[in-house]
Amino acid sequence: MAAAGAGRLRRAASALLLRSPRLPARELSAPARLYHKKVVDHYENPRNVGSLDKTSKNVGTGLVGAPACGDVMKLQIQVDEKGKIVDARFKTFGCGSAIASSSLATEWVKGKTVEEALTIKNTDIAKELCLPPVKLHCSSKSLPAASASGAWP
Repeated sequence: MAAAGAGRLRRAASALLLRSPRLPARELSAPARLYHKKVVDHYENPRNVGSLDKTSKNVGTGLVGAPACGDVMKLQIQVDEKGKIVDARFKTFGCGSAIASSSLATEWVKGKTVEEALTIKNTDIAKELCLPPVKLHCSSKSLPAASASGAWP
């Protein structure tokens, strides 16, 4: 894959990261009963944690941080020659909801093309995890104008 293709994968991984809802760091002290069981499950049993070989031509890496929240997320996707995401890995430093959102996002993007994965909205992830609307403000701040609609860039 040419250098232009690697840049495209890096941008795609970054765009996918921006769709994952992130919450304020102060949420770390929230009692567990405030989290839906889906959030607790993904937090306690996160899927696809780790890293892929960033030097591989078919791996894109995205890194995003939310200074207001303190969350930092890295998402990597591996794409086959047909443009399908065959693997996804994440590392997130932040609250339980941010970790759960990253975990769910990696599950959802596997098997999709990059274009299909980019249609996933942060509101879709939040709805699946039963996050209240107030929990979306950090992801909205890190998104461009499309964030008002919940669409990823």
